[in-house]
Amino acid sequence: MEHSLGVQYHVVRGQTEALCAPLQADDYVVSSMPDVSPTKWHLAHTSWFFETFVLAEHAAGAGFHYAPPDPRYAYLFNSYYVQAGERHCRAQRGLVTRPTVAEVFAYRAHVDDAMARLLGTMGDDPEHPAAPLIELGLHHEQQHQELLLMDIKHVFFTNPLRPAYRRWERSAIATSPSAPITWWRTGAGVRRIGHEGPGFAFDNERPAHRVFLEAFRLGSRLVTNEEFLAFVEDGGYARPTLWLSEGWSAVQQNRWSGPLYWERTSNGWTEFTLGGTVPLAPAVPVVHVSYFEADAFARWAGYRLPTEAEWECVAADAPAGIQQLYSDVWQWTRSPYIAYPGYAPSAGAIGEYNGKWMCDRWVLRGASRATPRSHTRRTYRNFFPSDARWAFAGIRLASDA
Repeated sequence: MEHSLGVQYHVVRGQTEALCAPLQADDYVVSSMPDVSPTKWHLAHTSWFFETFVLAEHAAGAGFHYAPPDPRYAYLFNSYYVQAGERHCRAQRGLVTRPTVAEVFAYRAHVDDAMARLLGTMGDDPEHPAAPLIELGLHHEQQHQELLLMDIKHVFFTNPLRPAYRRWERSAIATSPSAPITWWRTGAGVRRIGHEGPGFAFDNERPAHRVFLEAFRLGSRLVTNEEFLAFVEDGGYARPTLWLSEGWSAVQQNRWSGPLYWERTSNGWTEFTLGGTVPLAPAVPVVHVSYFEADAFARWAGYRLPTEAEWECVAADAPAGIQQLYSDVWQWTRSPYIAYPGYAPSAGAIGEYNGKWMCDRWVLRGASRATPRSHTRRTYRNFFPSDARWAFAGIRLASDA
């Protein structure tokens, strides 16, 4: 298609299906963790988003009637949009054996055909009322591309055979395991953070606003497996003084003794990856740690986690000495996920996209190895609960100057 938004639509949708290429039909299952959804649910949900928020509103204006292949899909594939109707329980998505994987792909093709028809009527009009919703839907799909890999990894880890998804190489860090972290110092002052100007951003990245920062230092690189292993072997998971109260409760209740996917064997520590189980690599960034673990490690190391404003201000300057801002892992901050001054959610069900989650979650900055490159930007605010470990999340240290 000639329309740039149409090209983006087909590229993004094709990338989603490409992620599923290594899987067989019987791999579309779910783990016992309530946060994990089956692969076929992600495939269907991202189509439901376009069906519900774009086609249902704009197909008639484009001169055609859109009819869903099965009205019951709206119940199965709505995620959390209360205003969009009733929905199936998240923790029970893995029990849904129908529609089949083939039927889900047919559903995607049905939505794609209707979207192609709509996009063909839009021309190059950037002011078309459907354009912002289509762009939001594309970024929503990119989020689910990463979620697909997060969930597939957890599903495969819960299988005693520990199957590999496909060969998955983590990028090497620029420093050796023994190279010390250096510190980028930033003086106190008023800074501006948040998204402004052209280009896409989620509503939670706006509005841009001023913040005052005291002088601080940010670590030059991410914390490595070798460094986190020192915390483990120093009894980090057995010392309540290092942990927030709820974090210590999580350690005890869940019997945490290391990051998710780490296992101690007779030959040393291993880590489960999308490429299967491998020996723990000392120099790569530690990943799959919760906010609780990141905070406890920082306290053990004599530092703290950065705030999201500190992280963004350094990223805006992009100093040469700062590495790995957007590689390998999302980076926990000690900033609660709350609204920026002046924030207002969009009207209607689409306003539930981000605003309703601004409670009991923490902001992560940067990007991970699984984040689509075109989805990465300095103002992006990822967010997860304190005990979430299946996300591709790691640690960067900071301190007061």
